[in-house]
Amino acid sequence: MLYQIYEVQKAWLASASSMASIGAEWLTNPRNPLGYTGFGPAISSAMEVFSHAAAPRGKPAFGINMVSNGVTHEVTEADVLHKPFGNLKRFTHAGLPKNAPKLLIVAPMSGHYATLLRGTVERMLENAEVYITDWADAKMVPLSEGHFDLDDYIDYVIEFLEHIGPGAHVMAVCQPSVPAFAATAIMNEQDHPCRPATLTMMGGPIDTRKAPTEVNDMATGRPMAWFKQNLIQTVPMHYPGAGRRVYPGFLQLAGFMSMNLGNHMMSHYAMFKHLVVGDGESAEATKIFYDEYLAVCDMTADFYLQTVNAVFKEYLLPRGLLTHRGKKVDLGAITDTAILCIEGERDDISGVGQTKAAMDLTPNLPDDMKLYHLAEKVGHYGIFNGSKWRTRIAPIAEKWMADHSRGKLQAVA
Repeated sequence: MLYQIYEVQKAWLASASSMASIGAEWLTNPRNPLGYTGFGPAISSAMEVFSHAAAPRGKPAFGINMVSNGVTHEVTEADVLHKPFGNLKRFTHAGLPKNAPKLLIVAPMSGHYATLLRGTVERMLENAEVYITDWADAKMVPLSEGHFDLDDYIDYVIEFLEHIGPGAHVMAVCQPSVPAFAATAIMNEQDHPCRPATLTMMGGPIDTRKAPTEVNDMATGRPMAWFKQNLIQTVPMHYPGAGRRVYPGFLQLAGFMSMNLGNHMMSHYAMFKHLVVGDGESAEATKIFYDEYLAVCDMTADFYLQTVNAVFKEYLLPRGLLTHRGKKVDLGAITDTAILCIEGERDDISGVGQTKAAMDLTPNLPDDMKLYHLAEKVGHYGIFNGSKWRTRIAPIAEKWMADHSRGKLQAVA
């Protein structure tokens, strides 16, 4: 019922957004004398802010057309492998050398689309052929395609690496650090030829017992029954995935917004002030951010509930109890995939120490194949987006990949 109520509200807000947009344009029309009064710009700006906030949003495009590594090159984007719950997308350009590293970026399945990592892709694309997991909106996947849980997520990572081929590198941002870590262990244990040369985990909840955050407290403070009863909904009939049980994107967004509601309100107030004084450039920057932030998608109930229980309640991976297809995941099997752990000093989603825990969970990996970096004065999103990511963090990841490429290690051996 909650999903249906949301759909009605969304339809109403879409109409209200259109009306507000029309009103804002009318008030700013040069032929309208009200636009030159004291209250005209204020009212039109308020309408524009409301119109933008209430507008319906679909899946954003990556929109990476050009990239520069000293010379500007046109970017080629393509889906190279199609799967029901997510495609493998590749970005490349003519300026890359033939031996350029191949990097799989594993995007979070946590409410936002993979385009949230647009800045991550764009920066790494300067010097690497970049692949990314482009996860599907669960409400758009028909029930006939079956279910999708944490085991399936791990299988997808392995299959994507098999498609890319030997010697690839993996970068997991936030939530996928756990399944990417597990996939790496499984492939190492199998001596899989496509096991990653390096695994970079950024702000990942490897061991959420360390420096628990508000997100962790919410997970541990409620029984699993609460999550099932209050957060899991059934997709309505007018979507391809009708009947599928999901954790809806709109509920996830409500959780995101409530964590920093004051900041979001101030951001929109600042946008209003920019519009009033005619500073369209500053207002547009806020709009671009929220176009991405407010675009959310559903995730399957199976994956969400299993992740909450395994990662945030039972801590199965750091306790050596996580299983994949009925078999325990042995992190001790990781012997030749170099691991880089990156954390943000001001991360309020994955606390400092949660990702670093991976260093102690790989006892058979040589110390010179492990590296930890704490990004000073950087929050969760700053780890993989923004100026500090581009200038301070990405170069560390690039050097780690270069120093531990599979071909280079074999040559040394």
